[in-house]
Amino acid sequence: MQCRHDGKVAAVTGSAGGLGRATALAIAAAGGEVFLIDLNETGLQETQALITGAGGKAYVHAADLSDPEACKRAIAATVETCGRIDSLSNVAGVCIFAHATQMSVEQWQKTLAINLSAPFFLSQTAIPHLIENNGAIVNVASSAAIVGESYLVAYAASKAGLMHLTRSMAMEFMRAPIRINAVAPGGMATPMANTIAMPDGVDFTLVERFSGMRGLVSVPEVADMICYLASDAASGYHGSVISIDGGITAG
Repeated sequence: MQCRHDGKVAAVTGSAGGLGRATALAIAAAGGEVFLIDLNETGLQETQALITGAGGKAYVHAADLSDPEACKRAIAATVETCGRIDSLSNVAGVCIFAHATQMSVEQWQKTLAINLSAPFFLSQTAIPHLIENNGAIVNVASSAAIVGESYLVAYAASKAGLMHLTRSMAMEFMRAPIRINAVAPGGMATPMANTIAMPDGVDFTLVERFSGMRGLVSVPEVADMICYLASDAASGYHGSVISIDGGITAG
């Protein structure tokens, strides 16, 4: 997929590893400067080293995105450090499996704060700057935003909310020079997926229903789509939610 980010500044959340790191690497390879945002500062520095080692430019900003003020500061730091912002990729997320009747208040609130509230507050702060630069927002939703998935009630609710946040913002800014889209991947082999713990008593026949018949989705493939949507090449995309799930939501 051909796209360039020359002369552009991209803020990427969750860029300490997984899909966020892959997205940052893809944008940097396409010529963009990348402002890396995550809670894991060690992981951020590793991503930065990968980018700068390949001749790119990257900056590190550690932030707890469950805090709305931290989200606002992250965007302010992007503009202060780089002089502009051309795209925001909201990749950071958490996924907690739990029985709906046993999910704690803390688990529910953390999931909603990072997966839904953070993209909103980051976008809210970034939009005026993005409009100045004909910029773009790309949100990472999930197949769980489209079909119900057992033991993922908070995650699915947050991603469904993010999908409609994407569409609602796209409608509100229909006449503004900004593009707002989302991708909805299925399961990927990321560090987050590798650390997921299942609660006791799970009925795995219910989990298999949304596991997909074609296996895990390629992380670089999803990152390339985010890179494309964040670029000027995707001029016709606005309010789109693109499924990359190996057919999980096909029927």
